[in-house]
Amino acid sequence: MAFIKEESEDLKIEETFTVKQEDLQEQTDLMVLKEETHQQNEIDEKQQFEKPQEITTDEKPTLTKKTSSNESNFSCKQCGKSFSQKSNLDVHMRVHTGEKPYTCEQCGKSFSQIQGFKAHMRIHTRERKFTCQECGKSFYHVGNFAAHMRIHTGEKPFSCKQCGKSFSQKPNLYVHMRAHTGEKPYTCEQCGQSFSQKQSFKSHMRIHSGERPYTCQQCGKSFRHARNLAEHMRIHTGEKPFSCKQCRKSFSKKLHLIAHMRVHTREKPYTCEQCGTSLGKKEDLYIHMRIHTGEKPYTCTECGKSFPHKSSLKHHMISHTGEKPFKCAQCGKSFTTKASLKNHMNGHTGKTVFTCDQCGKSLTRKDSIKNHMKIHSGEDRFRCSECGKGFNCKRILSTHLKLHNG
Repeated sequence: MAFIKEESEDLKIEETFTVKQEDLQEQTDLMVLKEETHQQNEIDEKQQFEKPQEITTDEKPTLTKKTSSNESNFSCKQCGKSFSQKSNLDVHMRVHTGEKPYTCEQCGKSFSQIQGFKAHMRIHTRERKFTCQECGKSFYHVGNFAAHMRIHTGEKPFSCKQCGKSFSQKPNLYVHMRAHTGEKPYTCEQCGQSFSQKQSFKSHMRIHSGERPYTCQQCGKSFRHARNLAEHMRIHTGEKPFSCKQCRKSFSKKLHLIAHMRVHTREKPYTCEQCGTSLGKKEDLYIHMRIHTGEKPYTCTECGKSFPHKSSLKHHMISHTGEKPFKCAQCGKSFTTKASLKNHMNGHTGKTVFTCDQCGKSLTRKDSIKNHMKIHSGEDRFRCSECGKGFNCKRILSTHLKLHNG
């Protein structure tokens, strides 16, 4: 019958919004109930989006009879839809009147159609009637099951008439159309930012509310977005799905792979505006800028001394704790720094080591120790031709010249 087909199609549109949320049901029953309940509420909105109309609630439907097919035809005066039975028209009118006669006794949610009410009750009973024979996944609603099957079949029956792009779900087509119309129907009342997708709007609102609905079951850490939880879970699973094709090194985050690829391409997209130094990572540029700003954000809680780098603070803390984390595998002797251990290892390998009498630093080359001794002598062998400032190391002079060259 026409009514059953149309009402079933309307329910299917509404139900497809819950496909992605099915994956979150295992995490928390409360979130599933909240999401399913919210989506059932949107059925009237979607029907009106499909056929925009002016809604009035105090007019009764007009009944017209047509005898061409020997059947009575009942038409809705507000939107023009026709039904073969008056009872079907009465149910349809709830779209315009907002009447919802079916109420869930467990959570108080109301529905305009018996099909929606029955589907909703499966949330409480946990009954999943529809099971995929391909992968074994089960669903509460036939609409969700039908949408899921398109993953296996690859079917995309809903196409955009403007650009030809196809979608497996009708609501996705509706959302896509906003890219052409520029419509952003969801506006944040607190900051005025607008969004074309409801999910983006909901995610944004968590910035203001502080809500973090996605919680890791292993460590209890919470996140605003499901994708952030998925990324976090790789810490526990050890999964690294993003691999470099050149050296096969793997990463848990795509951004880390993109940054790593610059090692191979030698790309350095982040440039210091003050001295022109180029760097491959954004965080390296932030650290570099401390040379110019003099910022030292890492402070020792023991003595109050500050450092520009986290590693410098970590190394400094050893002076308070007396910790010697670097141990020689051959003799068991421990050292406070990795460089000290490396110098010590040269003694085992037989490599000649030159040690500074004043600070104890060891170097493997004679010319290196000579250059190092000039630091203690105060001799400035290298002088800047621009400002006359002297330096005891050629490398430091080269860095200084960049300040003049911009």
